[in-house]
Amino acid sequence: MKTLRFVLAISLLSFLQGCGSGGDFSDLQSFMDEVRAKPKGAIEPVPKFQPYEAFTYGASSLRSPFQPPVKIDMVRREKGSQEVKPDEARVKQFLEGFNIEVFEMVGTLANAGGVFALVSGAGGVHRVKVGDFLGRNYGRILSIDEAKVDVVEIVPDGEGGWLERPRSLSLKERS
Repeated sequence: MKTLRFVLAISLLSFLQGCGSGGDFSDLQSFMDEVRAKPKGAIEPVPKFQPYEAFTYGASSLRSPFQPPVKIDMVRREKGSQEVKPDEARVKQFLEGFNIEVFEMVGTLANAGGVFALVSGAGGVHRVKVGDFLGRNYGRILSIDEAKVDVVEIVPDGEGGWLERPRSLSLKERS
């Protein structure tokens, strides 16, 4: 046991001897002098950012790029008449705020009040009747049967007049 204490004491003293170097820090001092002698770096200024400019979409009144263009034969092009024009004083209905392409017929209802068509689109299923308006081009529902809804739209002819354009919403087949 004495031998073990003696060995431990000697090893502890030898470890402590290695820690004390007599206060000679000349190598550390020379390294610090070398680092201080180097030129100091410059910090780059913060980059200037361009202010955000809001973009206003101005082509909302034009034809959707996802719809096929309407082919117009310039020779046989129909001329608008002065008798056909939309009623600008009329209060617009809710379904006139959407393009007619978003709607599809999903069914019909019949009761004592008449025949109604169920059209899907614009966030839900809507009940419409003959005389209601549908779509942005002043589309008025002319007739409703079990297979389709007939609509006539009033569109500009490009020369200051208006044309009536017939459209149909066919019943969507469920599979």
